[in-house]
Amino acid sequence: MYHFFVTPVQIMDGYAVITGQDVNHIRNVLRMKAGEQVGIRDGISRNYVCELETIGSEEIRARILSEETDSSELPARLYLFQGLPKSDKMELIIQKAVELGVYQIIPVATRRAVVKLDKKKEESKVKRWNAIAESAAKQSGRMLVPEVTGVMTLKEAYTYAGAFDVNLIPYELAEGMAETRQVLAAIRPGMQVGIFIGPEGGFDVEEVEQAIAAGIHPITLGRRILRTETAGMTTLSILMFQLES
Repeated sequence: MYHFFVTPVQIMDGYAVITGQDVNHIRNVLRMKAGEQVGIRDGISRNYVCELETIGSEEIRARILSEETDSSELPARLYLFQGLPKSDKMELIIQKAVELGVYQIIPVATRRAVVKLDKKKEESKVKRWNAIAESAAKQSGRMLVPEVTGVMTLKEAYTYAGAFDVNLIPYELAEGMAETRQVLAAIRPGMQVGIFIGPEGGFDVEEVEQAIAAGIHPITLGRRILRTETAGMTTLSILMFQLES
């Protein structure tokens, strides 16, 4: 069954009203017909099984058949602070992070980041990244579409994460697997958790020292040095497995 997102105001009187790019996708790409069933999510907490009733050029009306109560969301909110990587690695990171249950992705400009985005390029990139997040959310059966925010400086990111319950920074020079296990084991449902990942080349020493001063826990992911596109996925995978009910 194909799944689509709407806003809560598009659910009314027993119907879901689909608008925007999904109309063209349903009509001209999937070539779906009246009577076929789709999954509709309101981007917050509700999931509906619907039957397509009228397929217009601007909107599609789907009659709600049932409401599903099982949530595909993790019971904790995981925030990925990703140092800007080179080429199109960010797209892969976003796709996989959404599949693994991330709540929000925050691109971060760090000292060793090769990529530098001006305002115009950033707006274009963020729009593209959010489209990838939406596509991944549909594919993986998410109840909501994780937001990809605008690019933050590392200082802004540390401040943004200041109110979270736990913040982690995987660091290749961190030691003590037992301590890392202890920190991760303390993460529970209902928490907000920040995960800071450096770009290619990682964080420099001063950036890590600033993180520790801000109360962020340095952790180790093992004896091997992981690429930027691997480190975040590894941390998210560990937490997903631990938190999944």
